Amino acid sequence: MTSPPSPRPADLLDRNSLRERVEIELAAFLDRRLADLGAIDADLIPVGEAICDLVLQGGKRLRPAFTYWGWRGALDAVSYDGSTVQDAAAERDDDTVVRAAASLELVQAGALIHDDVMDRASTRRGQPALHVRFAELHTENRWAGPAAGFGQGVAIIAGDIALTWAQEMLRTAGLDQAALARVAPAYDAMRIEVMAGQYLDLRGQVDARRPDEEALAAAWRTARYKAASYTVQRPLHIGALVDGPHAPEGPLLMTYTEYGFALGEAFQLRDDVLGVFGDPEQTGKPAGDDLREGKQTLLVILARKRASVNARDLFQRLIGRPDLSGLDIDQLRMVIEGSGALGEVEVLIAQRVEAALTALAQGPIGGEPREILEQLATTLTARDR
Repeated sequence: MTSPPSPRPADLLDRNSLRERVEIELAAFLDRRLADLGAIDADLIPVGEAICDLVLQGGKRLRPAFTYWGWRGALDAVSYDGSTVQDAAAERDDDTVVRAAASLELVQAGALIHDDVMDRASTRRGQPALHVRFAELHTENRWAGPAAGFGQGVAIIAGDIALTWAQEMLRTAGLDQAALARVAPAYDAMRIEVMAGQYLDLRGQVDARRPDEEALAAAWRTARYKAASYTVQRPLHIGALVDGPHAPEGPLLMTYTEYGFALGEAFQLRDDVLGVFGDPEQTGKPAGDDLREGKQTLLVILARKRASVNARDLFQRLIGRPDLSGLDIDQLRMVIEGSGALGEVEVLIAQRVEAALTALAQGPIGGEPREILEQLATTLTARDR
């Protein structure tokens, strides 16, 4: 007898119609906010529409999912003072929580818009990046000044709008004041940490002369704050804190912290692999974009450290050049594979997934939330986009 196939990420993220419910909440909120922008001036409508397109026409909805399952996992978990929440999870499937969780997609939108400007990325999810979209609008209308500068300026504003809307969506989700007060520190920390991670990413790109060990430590910090904290750990914390207080050192939040950091790092490492070896049809980004941008990921640093002298010289000559050809990309990929760096990163991904599962097994989460979090740990790190 053959075992049933492992669930796909989409199947897990659709559990309890979660993805559909998040989409409905986002669409309703954004429709109101778009009307608000139009009331200020009709010229703002294209900006709002571009944000709406980014939010509503793609995305895995990971952060709302981890927020939701963080909340569900907290319902029956032992709290920091030894008490237990007795409410049955099935009776607490609250649209208010889904609405609050959906607000994290607007944080993600703001971060992506700004990230594309910083990385000089041309596409996002298979479509022109927002700054490219508005540069093209500038060119079509024959407006004065440089089109690229206009597009970048609009993208900065649009990212700020998305971040502001995220805060508003959380505040108006329907949580009571006590819940909002509990959630606020984790929500604020999440936003600061992703911005810190973005800076560390930029910092790495402009200084490839760091000693290898220092560069490796910096790459791990970048992965932790750009992805692990922001994608998994903080959303889980936010979900848990919706329902009641939990001490940071208590069993629930500590489990979410250990699971979240380990899985988030594995998720970022998989993202780094896809940034070099991914299929553009699946990732929605041109092949080898991370190599053109000179991102100092763990994969890149390990390749430089492990490569032979001649291969390292070739690698250093090519990495970070925005005009890399397809042949150049293939040569860099050969160095990465030949150095053993790709295999080493695959081992690291497996180790981080195992650490996440161990943390979950030793923590107070059970039932369906534990099942979902276990399955997400394996499916999200085996993805092809």
